[in-house]
Order: sequence, then C-alpha cells, then structure tokens
Amino acid sequence: MDDEYAKLIRRMNPPRVVIDNDASEEATVIQVDSVNKHGILLEVVQVLTDMNLVITKAYISSDGGWFMDVFNVVDGDGNKIRDQEVINYITKRLESDASFVPSMRGTVGVMPSENHTSIELSGTDRPGLLSEVSAVLTDLHCNVVNAEIWTHNARAAAVVHVTDDSTGSAIEDPNRLSIIKELLCNVLKGNNDLKTAKMTLSAPGSTHRERRLHQIMFADRDYQRVERTELGKVVDKSSRPNVTVLDCIEKDYTVITMRSKDRPKLLFDTVCTLTDMQYVVFHGVVHTGRREAYQEYYIRHVDGLPMRSDAERERVIQCLEAAIERRASEGLELELCTDDRVGLLSDITRIFRENSICIKRAEISTKGGKAKDIFYVTDVTGNPVNPQIIDSIRQQIGHSNLLVKNPNFSPKPPQETTMSFLFGNIFKSRTFQNFKSIRSYS
Repeated sequence: MDDEYAKLIRRMNPPRVVIDNDASEEATVIQVDSVNKHGILLEVVQVLTDMNLVITKAYISSDGGWFMDVFNVVDGDGNKIRDQEVINYITKRLESDASFVPSMRGTVGVMPSENHTSIELSGTDRPGLLSEVSAVLTDLHCNVVNAEIWTHNARAAAVVHVTDDSTGSAIEDPNRLSIIKELLCNVLKGNNDLKTAKMTLSAPGSTHRERRLHQIMFADRDYQRVERTELGKVVDKSSRPNVTVLDCIEKDYTVITMRSKDRPKLLFDTVCTLTDMQYVVFHGVVHTGRREAYQEYYIRHVDGLPMRSDAERERVIQCLEAAIERRASEGLELELCTDDRVGLLSDITRIFRENSICIKRAEISTKGGKAKDIFYVTDVTGNPVNPQIIDSIRQQIGHSNLLVKNPNFSPKPPQETTMSFLFGNIFKSRTFQNFKSIRSYS
C-alpha cells in the first residue's frame, strides 16, 4: 500500500527542471525539483554524466518528502550548454517519471540482450589479461562491440558486449554460452589467483555499464587494500583521496567529506557507491577547482540511522576511496581510431603484451564500422612506458591510427596548490561544536 501511495504522489507531482544560462558566468545551471525517493540523486547525476556533462558545482537538499538540487554543468570543453536540442533532451530525460536507472542486483555473468550479449568478468589483475580474454573471444567467434575494463588494488573487472561474428546479433545458444563462460573463467583464474574468478549466468535485463563495474568490484572487495611490492614502483600514499567521517550530533547525521584530484564522473562514482551501500544523501555540496574536488554529504542509512560503529565508518571510507580511485586515469592515454573488424581488440592487445605494456583501464567502442578505443597504459612495474616502445607500437599499428593523448604523463602526484580550501568561507563561519570528529581511516 505504501509503495502504491508513493507512486501516486510521484505521478501527481512530476519532476520540474529549470535550465538557466544566465544565473552563472561560467556554467549552465540546472535545477531539479521532485518528490523524494531513494536513489533519485543517482538518477539525476547519471543522466548528466551519461551525456558527458561535467558537474562543477552541486547543491543537494532532500530532507523531508521533496528533492531540490542545483547543478552547475559545462560540456567537455568547459563551455555552457547552448544547443537548444541538447537542453530540451536534458529536460525531457530529467522530467521523465520513469526510473531511468534500473536496479542492478544481478550476479556477475553473461546477459543476452536484443543486440548483444553482455559478459561480466572479475578476477586477479595481471599483465596481458585483456589480451588473453580478447584472444579467447576471437577464437570463439565473438566480436567485441563495446567494453569497459577497470583495474584497482590487484583486481580487474570488465563488462564486455559481444555479438556473433557471423550474424552480428546476440549469442543465445545456452551450450555456446556455457563454453564461453568456462574458457573465460580458466583465463581469469590464472596460476596464482588469490580469489575465485567470477562469471555466472544472470537474468536478461538492461544494465548501466559503469554502475555494474562499481558493483562488481565492490562485490570482489577491491576496497580491501593489498600491499604489493612491485619492482621499481614507487607508491606515494599522499596522492590517495582524503576521506573523513564526522558525526553531526545535533541533527543526527553522519557527515562525509572527500578531497581528491578532480576528474570527469567523480560525482557519479561517489554517489553510486553511497546509493548501492544503502545510504541516503540528505544534504550536500560539491565544488571542483582546477586541481582538486571537494565533496561534503550529510547522510543516513536507509533505516534512518547515522553510522553507529567504527567498523561501519572504516568500511565506508575504504569503499569511497576505492570508488574515487577505480576510474583515476593512471598511465599514458592512447587512443585507437581505425576501421573495425573481428579480432581487432585481440590483435591490438597482443601487440601491447608483446611490448610489456600493462593496460590499467580501457574503453572500447564501435560505431558505423569504426573502432574508437581508449587505453591507459604503464609498463609492467606501473611506471611510465619508454617513449621508444610507444613509437615502435605506433609504427606497427599506424601513427595515424594510434594517438598519444597525454605525452607528459608522470607517476608523481600533483603538487599541492595554494588555493584556500574549497568552501573556505563556509568553514570559517561554521562552528564545529556540534560535531564529534571521527578519525580518518585512510
């Protein structure tokens, strides 16, 4: 009865969206007012990030039964959103009453859809893993049409969309799917896997790829740090995110603050993690600078209670650190643009493996017969790749096909800026007498 009543209230009060290009000199301001429900903040943030909009500021308020958020956004070039068709599309998506972020509680595995088969993988990371996976798929006559691969804390996760290389459609034969699963699991297990490689059949359904990657790595407990001594690799803990938990005694909230290097989709990653851990953001503020992003959230668990134990606080801090780090652009960025063909990914990753190149993260996409792939790479020790090796690889693949996007990549963390802490004026005027500090577990 309560669910039906909540649906009635939402139908009677559809979301209202106002997009204003005059309220700010630097960004387009998007205001969203809606009946509150669990996960609505993630829904809105997901729509904006899926359109590759950069959220530079956000003000969040969802106490009581109403959700009122303001987002300052720019496009990928840092400009306001001027195209009226884009503005209309944003408005239509945000005002839709449908839940455009479906529940993601399926297990890891193989999911057929109308156009492709979605393969979800997780296992221990090692050099050459993507090459081995893509070689197996090519041998099994699977064409990779889209994929995203993340690595973090000695673990790897991937969501790969494949089609039958002869029909161009999804693979539905249960026997063939079983063979694909068996062979890929053998690749993922390797020789020294500390954990069991995961790949089980899931029920068909739509899935948001990036949210699934967060969920897969969370289920794989990648937030539990594994100290590894890699030859020649210098680990600088000062470059890690700074996550702190406070208790707001007066209002019965838990307050989370995060400082980290700014990057695209950072807000989505942290809000996604909090939502999937069953926490509700009641109030929040987000501010990004040239080098640093600051996030502050007033949260409670879905049961209405703040965090009560040190163990819970420690786990949340670890999970948020992992969410920030998973998509961090570690390594040299290489962009492949060429004609698509069956086995292309297998050939490219084989060349990387033969030149002792380690893929830290990858985004694979195809459209209109063209492949556009992004790889973030290091050498096997995690340090920058020798420029001569990169030049040799480009000669094999084609200089016009493989571009170097950030040639000045360095493993050293950025120097601290002298910027006064983001929202410094707010902090100066705020009294902390109602807060009991909880130590950071980072």
